[in-house]
Amino acid sequence: MSVVIGIDVGGSTTKIVGYTHTGKLVSMLKVEAADPLTSAYGALGKFINENGLALKDVCQIILTGVGSSLFKKDIYGIATSRVDEFKAIGLGGLALSGKKEGLIVSMGTGTAFVRAGKDGICHIGGSGVGGGTVLGLCSKLCGATSFKTVVEMAQDGQLGTVDLNISDISKGVISTLTPDTTASNFGKMEDSVTPADLTVGVLNMVFQTIGMMAVFACRNDAVKDVILTGTLTLVPFAKHVFEALHKMHGVNFIIPQNAIYATATGAALSYLYQNGENHADQ
Repeated sequence: MSVVIGIDVGGSTTKIVGYTHTGKLVSMLKVEAADPLTSAYGALGKFINENGLALKDVCQIILTGVGSSLFKKDIYGIATSRVDEFKAIGLGGLALSGKKEGLIVSMGTGTAFVRAGKDGICHIGGSGVGGGTVLGLCSKLCGATSFKTVVEMAQDGQLGTVDLNISDISKGVISTLTPDTTASNFGKMEDSVTPADLTVGVLNMVFQTIGMMAVFACRNDAVKDVILTGTLTLVPFAKHVFEALHKMHGVNFIIPQNAIYATATGAALSYLYQNGENHADQ
């Protein structure tokens, strides 16, 4: 079996996706390690072992992500190339969502916004607000130093003790805003606020910021499908925020299955289907 592997090399987490030369998915997995090189080599070794492969079965490795520049030569003697991360984000987001065009929002340590469709793939901007923001603020405010802890704490949090809503400052009816619309993130901060409340407040602020940036991007474009990818899609609270933004602004927020593997998926597909043809068969 001839396998093409896409690897998204992050700062400490690496995602890896493999396809056969005919385009059939082999598997997806991720590995965490102290540095990108260790993480990537560990991910490749784990992928080969778990799928009963040998090194000779891998015909091509395509690297992307912030850590990909650290690799100066072929990995284990396997032909290795690199693809622009934004191209990988666009290709992977469309492939996993089944959409022909959309705004792909990659929510990692920071957030990237990529417009992808029939006219090509274009990075339209980004934000430093992302997963790094969540962990940085939660570590100081709530003592939570991992996403697992953040998610667990947020389940018991009460957003009403942290955020100021429209209903808190106005008893009248505002046609475009519901009473529970956030007027100010962290604008209330009652004395009874708990670490769990602060955690859900941080998540709400980050997801609302990312979501509204996507809404504004769609205002200048005919596209109304926003495809959410990256590690933050694993946080259950995200769905609550994006559903509320959909009802308010009419933008479709989509979290496809395996959304955390979108960039690695795009890396593999960028090689498999160059110029619309299956490159592995050539």
